[in-house]
Amino acid sequence: QVQLVESGGGLVQPGGSLRLSCAASGSIFSIYQMGWYRQAPGKQRELVATIISGGSTNYADSVKGRFTISRDNAKNTVYLQMNSLKPEDTAVYYCNVGNVVLNGGRTIVDYWGKGTLVTVSS
Repeated sequence: QVQLVESGGGLVQPGGSLRLSCAASGSIFSIYQMGWYRQAPGKQRELVATIISGGSTNYADSVKGRFTISRDNAKNTVYLQMNSLKPEDTAVYYCNVGNVVLNGGRTIVDYWGKGTLVTVSS
């Protein structure tokens, strides 16, 4: 009942920028939290940034000052602007939505996208 479509990943040189997008669709009434997580090879998935419906944001220390998360509530879309990218930012980036209220009142606690690969390399 919820679909997440991620886009924007790719190969970029160190110091470059990328913008990730994640559009949620389906029988959605509202989404409380939207966010991005990442998983590098051989490592656990980790938080990158989250944003709640009121606009408050939370960032991992490793990306503060370089990444900016934003959302368009009318489009149920979350964005991640990534600047000053480093090789250690290389990972699969996953979109996550939390506390999704569907039309009809059912709530989905947690839902993940399939991920988009970001590679930072010269």
